[in-house]
Amino acid sequence: MSVELGMPRVPGSSPEPARPPGTGPDLVDRFGRRATDLRISLTDKCNLRCTYCMPAEGLDWLPKEQVLADSEIVRLVHIGVEHLGVRELRLTGGEPLVRAGLADIIAAVRANHPELPVSLTTNGLGLDKKARELKAAGLTRINVSMDSLHPETFARLTRRPFLDRVLKGIDAARDAGLGPIKINAVLMRGINDQEAPGLLDWAVTRGYELRFIEQMPLDADHGWTRQDMITAAEIRGLLEHGFVLSPDPRRRDGAPAERWEVRRRNSPEEVIGTVGIIASVTEPFCADCRRTRITAEGKVRSCLFSHEETDLRDLLRSGAGDEAVADRWRAAMWAKPRAHGMDHTGLDSADYVQPDRSMSAIGG
Repeated sequence: MSVELGMPRVPGSSPEPARPPGTGPDLVDRFGRRATDLRISLTDKCNLRCTYCMPAEGLDWLPKEQVLADSEIVRLVHIGVEHLGVRELRLTGGEPLVRAGLADIIAAVRANHPELPVSLTTNGLGLDKKARELKAAGLTRINVSMDSLHPETFARLTRRPFLDRVLKGIDAARDAGLGPIKINAVLMRGINDQEAPGLLDWAVTRGYELRFIEQMPLDADHGWTRQDMITAAEIRGLLEHGFVLSPDPRRRDGAPAERWEVRRRNSPEEVIGTVGIIASVTEPFCADCRRTRITAEGKVRSCLFSHEETDLRDLLRSGAGDEAVADRWRAAMWAKPRAHGMDHTGLDSADYVQPDRSMSAIGG
């Protein structure tokens, strides 16, 4: 099926399947959570090999024909916004900057939905060459993953010596007006955990919002252990050596990061920025989760840690109408588990089973 990158055409109609009880027109689950934040992975490919994400040799990438086409991505966004109550979009990967046609996808989404916030999560490689084009296409803001300011440590974590290129990309994003810029960092015990205060100082000095993310059991090597993970409480303790943290008075409003106002200890009267901590393991926020994810090959993943996925790509390619796609999407979200792919929270519990797919294959 061919669909223009502008307003998607409905190629026909199909009988409307019965909706799960109580779902209504939006993406509501059995626990009353409403998904309004859509995250679509554009590719499973990545040009880094971060130790907490994928093995050194990489993964077996999806064949091109299995990955959603540009027009299919644009159509899914349209269905999400017009039929399912989606109110913001984030493009992820893998590494979305390696996706050919990225700017065209953003421009088509923007043409269809001028007010929709569209953000991008990237490792920053190549961003220095693409930031202005992406801004012109309609990208709203950007998140850049960067775990260290030291070249040797960066190379150890990513298995690539490209810190200078990432820093150039961040500068280019700032100059292009892709703000507010958020920097995502995962702390690894004994590797970069002592960099936490330095990373925060670097970020607030430049007007960026740093977000520390607890390492999650989504690595391809399945080597995650609770003992090796730096917890949110430990992160706050590391930061409090040089800073005073106080809760951000703004509503969290479903955001995964708990935000803190940042003040220097030698001048505690002045707020110099904010820092966020995403504590999926030790301080889970599943009860207010508002995310719905679609993988690069078009499968709905109702929870990041789910073991089940629901295929939308076959409907898109079979001539089904938008409402049929929306209903299958609703059904997938209605079945969303309570937390962490289970009926309770507990990424470090004995009954937690890590999904087969790693973070890069799922899409953040």
